[in-house]
Amino acid sequence: PERGSDPMPKLVRNAALFFLGLSAGHALLFSQTGWSPLLPLAVTFGTAAYHLGVRLLTGKAFDRWMNNRADLTRRWYQPRPWEDKLYRLLRVKSWKDRMPTFYPDEFSPEKHGWEEIAQVMCQSELVHETNIVTSFLPLLAAIPLGAFWVFFVTSLAGAVFDLSLAILQRYNRPRGVRLAARQRRVAARKEPV
Repeated sequence: PERGSDPMPKLVRNAALFFLGLSAGHALLFSQTGWSPLLPLAVTFGTAAYHLGVRLLTGKAFDRWMNNRADLTRRWYQPRPWEDKLYRLLRVKSWKDRMPTFYPDEFSPEKHGWEEIAQVMCQSELVHETNIVTSFLPLLAAIPLGAFWVFFVTSLAGAVFDLSLAILQRYNRPRGVRLAARQRRVAARKEPV
């Protein structure tokens, strides 16, 4: 299927709108009734809408900026000496196949070369790293609204989720880069002299 037909983006967009509606409804009820349990619910739903919405917007911004093109040789994308130990400690190999993929076709070797897939991994890593930072912006709303722990828990949960996805991209990318190099060597052998 084409990128526009992937179900995950539509699901996330609809969930963001749903939570935004719940937040607005609870905020309106709170303003009319003053019933205190409605405020934390409005904050929780609003924060959920923010986290989903900002992830969609961040992904779209990186799509426009990078268009799944990255310089695989940049230092930022290179594995660090300590990463393998961290991946073993976190047991990434045991959970990596259970994580959701927003655009599964972008990672399909049947549809893309390994060089393209490795570039998608770079862009995805940057998206998730940006999301980690933006996860904590709702804490600023705790100043006027209170409910610090609601903001903190949702921010931390969002950041941990994106951290796991960034780790996954870094874990998988060296293999993708090796496969891309192999594809280039095979293609070079097949070219007529």
